[in-house]
Amino acid sequence: MTVYSVDVEVRAPVQATEVPDRVARAVEELFPNADVEVGSEEVVASTHDLEAFRECLFEQRILDTARSTFFDGRTDSGFAFDLKKQAAFRGVVNFSVGKPAELGDIHVAVTVREPDVEEFITYLAPETEDGDPVEL
Repeated sequence: MTVYSVDVEVRAPVQATEVPDRVARAVEELFPNADVEVGSEEVVASTHDLEAFRECLFEQRILDTARSTFFDGRTDSGFAFDLKKQAAFRGVVNFSVGKPAELGDIHVAVTVREPDVEEFITYLAPETEDGDPVEL
């Protein structure tokens, strides 16, 4: 198992038509080890563990899409991406691209301390060949 050190902040707006606890559940489905704070206008969560999220990427066989999305949102210190709330509520990773969803997206910001950003992205979503992860 790769050793890494990351800080993950997850934010999801709560619309007037939504139940805050259901928005929190959507976050918890993909980030089950996160510390979640439920507010009337926003759910905020933090974690240092992305193993369950990584497992979802492998199970759904969306490593190429995830890898591309992570590199698109890459900065010197980490990367960020958005997820669709309704899919997350069902435990499904569905990246949001283009204009935000009507209910707002779940925004995830990952700060990588160790290893470096590229190496962590490769761990989270390795390169594939014919849909299967390539061993490094």
